[in-house]
Amino acid sequence: MSIFKERKDFYYKSKDIILIKDDCINALKNIKGKSVDVIFADPPYFLSGGGITCKGGKVASVNKGKWDEKISIHEKYKFNKGWIKACERVLKDNGTIWISGSMHNIYSVGVVLEELGFKIINNITWQKTNPPPNMSCRMFTHSTETILWAKKDYIKAKHVFNYDLMKKNNGNKQMKDVWNFSAPKLSEKKHGKHPTQKPLDLLFTIIQASSNEDDIVLDPFCGSSTTGVACNKLKRKYLGIDTNKEYLDLSIRRIENI
Repeated sequence: MSIFKERKDFYYKSKDIILIKDDCINALKNIKGKSVDVIFADPPYFLSGGGITCKGGKVASVNKGKWDEKISIHEKYKFNKGWIKACERVLKDNGTIWISGSMHNIYSVGVVLEELGFKIINNITWQKTNPPPNMSCRMFTHSTETILWAKKDYIKAKHVFNYDLMKKNNGNKQMKDVWNFSAPKLSEKKHGKHPTQKPLDLLFTIIQASSNEDDIVLDPFCGSSTTGVACNKLKRKYLGIDTNKEYLDLSIRRIENI
């Protein structure tokens, strides 16, 4: 991938896959402007605050790590504006960005996108077919997450949308903005677990919808690199960034054992 101004300290590098251990804003400074075709971002949800959930039929903490701890609305806005602005610079004029989140952060993300001149193309609702039950019995069961798909609205460029393929994959019917996928299968966690790992089928759909073979896909919070696994299978180039060595090592195991 010839998208770097100058960088040699890659955590992992193969022909079409690069992993970088760094803060994404700092890492993106070394990437040429308008060089990335698609971005999928799964930033912290900031929901870890001592709550409970259900795992394997048992009560468990929702806390995922220090990186996911609750912060103020102003800190959240500042964080989102920083990394989205950094992504905007490296995204091609006809490129698009996908950002996933729950109610804890996605509304802040939406405000920042519009403020930076993005147009939200779709508000995708990922409906989980097997959500954990609500343990408090004081509210409805949380069974969805939101994925915002956006493009640069201030530039007149036609973004990639493989409509015919999406229609074909959906039984020859127009695909709607509510997607039904289960949580990651056990086979997707055989090399290790990540607390917010996304199902491979979800990333297959996103990447097939908005990119073509040999396109460059960036994931600035790559975690266990479900995005990278999907890119490898779909013949896209992949750049993953994360600060966590444990998650990057898990990414390598998953990528090398496809």
